[in-house]
Amino acid sequence: MTKIVFVKRDGAFWGFDEHGHTGYGESGDDVLCAALSAMTMLILNTLEISYAADVDYKIDESGTEISVRCRAALPESGEDETRRFAVEGLIKGYYYQLNDLLEEYYDYLDVDVIEE
Repeated sequence: MTKIVFVKRDGAFWGFDEHGHTGYGESGDDVLCAALSAMTMLILNTLEISYAADVDYKIDESGTEISVRCRAALPESGEDETRRFAVEGLIKGYYYQLNDLLEEYYDYLDVDVIEE
C-alpha cells in the first residue's frame, strides 16, 4: 500500500510524504504506482519550472519514499498572494485527485493530512 500524508500549516497545504508500493500490480506493471509517480513528478516539475518555486524534496526510489515541501505555499513565505494561492492550490489539487482515486483503490492507497 502507498501512504501519502499531506502537510498543512496555518490551513495551507505546503507539502506531502509518500511511502511504499501500491501492490496493485506486479513491479513494472503496476498502473496505479505509475499514475502516482507521474502525478508526483508533474507536481514537482510544475512547482519548480512553471512557478519557479523553491522546492525541498527527497526521492529514495529504492525505499519508495518521497518527501516534498514548498514554502511558497505558506502565508509567512512573503510570496505575492496570487502566487502563493497558485502554489498551494497545486498541492491541494493533488490531495483531492488522490481522494478521488481512493474510491476505487482504497485497498492500495491511503491518504491523510496532518497540521504542523
